Amino acid sequence: MSFKTDLHIHSWWSDGGLSPSEIVERYAAEKYDIISITDHEVTDGIREAMEAGKDKNIRVVPGIELATSYNGIELHILGYYFDSDNSRLVAKLEELAATRKNRNEKMLAVLQGMGINIEKKDLIKREGQTYIGKPDFASALLKKGYINNIAEAFENGRFLESDEVRSIKRPKPDTEEILEIIREAGGLPVLAHPYRIKEIGKRESEEFKSKFDILLRELRSMGLKGLECIYPKHSDDERLFFIDEAARYHMHITEGTDFHR
Repeated sequence: MSFKTDLHIHSWWSDGGLSPSEIVERYAAEKYDIISITDHEVTDGIREAMEAGKDKNIRVVPGIELATSYNGIELHILGYYFDSDNSRLVAKLEELAATRKNRNEKMLAVLQGMGINIEKKDLIKREGQTYIGKPDFASALLKKGYINNIAEAFENGRFLESDEVRSIKRPKPDTEEILEIIREAGGLPVLAHPYRIKEIGKRESEEFKSKFDILLRELRSMGLKGLECIYPKHSDDERLFFIDEAARYHMHITEGTDFHR
């Protein structure tokens, strides 16, 4: 028996556009069997989604996405089936919230220093919002008329990709630490959208494939349990390569769309 799944979804608790309940309703209407809301660095939407899933007869798996660093390589780790009340996980998320807040305050000051008239209140899009990320800055720039579309905010040398903003560094947690925390919380850690890894060679090149194989073996030895092989931006060749890699090392093969809105 096969299941229709999407194990990579973002709600308005991070940088998505829909509430957890709205997401469940949308996916239930599309006849999905299993989904996971994997918000960036927060677990606030999990309970709402799981309750909504019971009403819609759709299984909702607890999830999260965390940006990490491994030997200078940025890796995004998805966690599933964990206990969101685990004390070590809660402490790490609180730490990440603090560094995100500090980064945001510095970004806001830099943009204001560039003559851009935005304030903290302009970054808030709904009542009860606790997460502010770069997309919220982009939305504020759009609303204020500084850009014509969100993508402009991320163009090289402009606004959020200006040298001034790029100089604001936010430390990423160590990959091995995050793998350990997810597993300690009873969870299953999975490497997200592997095609996006930039530091190991040109996409689909032999160099990338060779270095990725080495990387995956190292991550597996640290407790990585799965690989997001089926992803909308993976080419057919990439999808088959990642599936072969996961199978070679006896890892879970997952599918996700990275849905935001």
